[in-house]
Amino acid sequence: MRLLLIRHGQTQPNVDELIDTRIPGPPLTPLGARQAAALPDALSGEDIGALWISSMVRTHHTAEPLAEAYGLVPVQRHGLHEIQAPDWELSGNPEHIDLYYDVVLSWAHGDLGRRMPGGETGHEFFARFDEVIDEAVRTGQQDGLSAVAVVAHGTAIRCWTARRTDNLDAGALEQRPLDNTGVVVLDETAGGEHPWTCRSWMGRPVSGIGMFAPAGPAGEPVG
Repeated sequence: MRLLLIRHGQTQPNVDELIDTRIPGPPLTPLGARQAAALPDALSGEDIGALWISSMVRTHHTAEPLAEAYGLVPVQRHGLHEIQAPDWELSGNPEHIDLYYDVVLSWAHGDLGRRMPGGETGHEFFARFDEVIDEAVRTGQQDGLSAVAVVAHGTAIRCWTARRTDNLDAGALEQRPLDNTGVVVLDETAGGEHPWTCRSWMGRPVSGIGMFAPAGPAGEPVG
């Protein structure tokens, strides 16, 4: 089974560099809509048989062109939503952004009991995200699909892949930007704690990605 994790298109809080984790959240910007419209061509070589989205508006809008191109009805699951930061919602304060990222990075390193201020623990995040991914993969296998696409969120994708792939880790999380509509391609392994192998990150092989492009909490390059 191949799993494609797709970050949503651009939103205005992305442009304004704000922590924006509220549900349902804002729509895409005009640029975000164009990014979404480009996905079917960008993924034309993938045999996508199912499309899953979060409860946030930006994933719905991002998935629409793919759904139309592949003749799919997106499956919504709340558990795919972004890692929320209620205490810092819509803050652009660099200190808050650094603190948010510090919590996410600590989860990637294994400190899953740490709680996001006003939000969830790492245990709770991985439980909800794992549950949906497992459902999507299980359903896809039952239907004989070769690939499933999931439109989700930058921080969630980066944190989850850091602990669920056998060739990425917490250090890689710090070094891998994930741009709007960036795609992470995973192949299923034998299972266990690391049931996936990352085949490509935004179209590039895993080796050497991001060595000179440290990324912030939403996946954008820093600096």
